[in-house]
Amino acid sequence: MKIAVITGASSGMGKEFVFAIDKEFELDEIWVIARREDKLKELGEKCRAKVRPVALDLSDRESFAAYKGLLEKENPEIHVLVNAAGCGLFGTFTEMDMDRQLDIIDLNDRALTAMCHMSIPYMPEGSHIINLASNSSWQPVPYINVYGASKAYVMSFSRALGVELKAQKIHVMAVAPGWIKTEFFDHAVHDDTIKYYDRYYTAEQVIERAMKDLKKNKAVSILGFPVRMQVRAVKLLPVSLVMKTWCRQQGK
Repeated sequence: MKIAVITGASSGMGKEFVFAIDKEFELDEIWVIARREDKLKELGEKCRAKVRPVALDLSDRESFAAYKGLLEKENPEIHVLVNAAGCGLFGTFTEMDMDRQLDIIDLNDRALTAMCHMSIPYMPEGSHIINLASNSSWQPVPYINVYGASKAYVMSFSRALGVELKAQKIHVMAVAPGWIKTEFFDHAVHDDTIKYYDRYYTAEQVIERAMKDLKKNKAVSILGFPVRMQVRAVKLLPVSLVMKTWCRQQGK
C-alpha cells in the first residue's frame, strides 16, 4: 500500500499539502494526522486517494505509540512524509505561559523527530520527507525566541538527515517560508509586541514553490526573492546587528 503521511493536516499548511500531494503522487491512501478528527474527515471529499483520518495529539508522547502501532499493523510504503504540525507564540518570553512555550518544543521538534524516526523504516527509495521550518530558522529572533529556535532545530536536523539518508535515496527538504496568513496566527499572537510584518504569502503560494523544489530534490525551499535576499543577508551580517534591526522594526 503506497501512502503519504501528513501531520497538521486539519488546517493551514498541512491541509494545503494534502491537496498538493494528492495531485502530484499516485497513492492508495493519505494518512492525515491532527487533533480535530471532524476536520480531517472533510479532506476526503476533495482527494483522489483514500484519506485516512488519524486523530492524534502529537504534543503528547503517547500518540507516538499509536502511530507506531498503526505502521506495524498496516506495513505501508510511505512515499511522502510531511511534517507540518506546529505551533508558536509571539510576545515577551517572561510574560507568556511556560507550558505553552514548552508545547512549541514538543510539537515542532520532538514530534517531528519522532515521526521521522518511526516512518523512515517504511520509506522506499525515491521517497520524500518534507519538514516545515521557517524564515526564522536562520537567526535568533527576540520576542519569537522559542518558536524561532524550534525552527532552527528543524532546519539543522533536516539538512543533516538529508545527508544521512542520501545512501538510501530518500530525499529530505526543509520548507522555510516567510509570514503566512493562516490559522496559526490566531493562536500564536500573544499581544501586540510584534508590530511589523513586512509581507504575507499564502499557503498555496508556498506549497506551489515547495512542490517544484521537491521535483528538483532541493534541500531547502524558499519562496520569494525578498525572503531569499533576507536569508543571504542574515548569513553575512553580525547576529547582533540582525537582532537590533529586527527589534527596531518592532519599536523596541
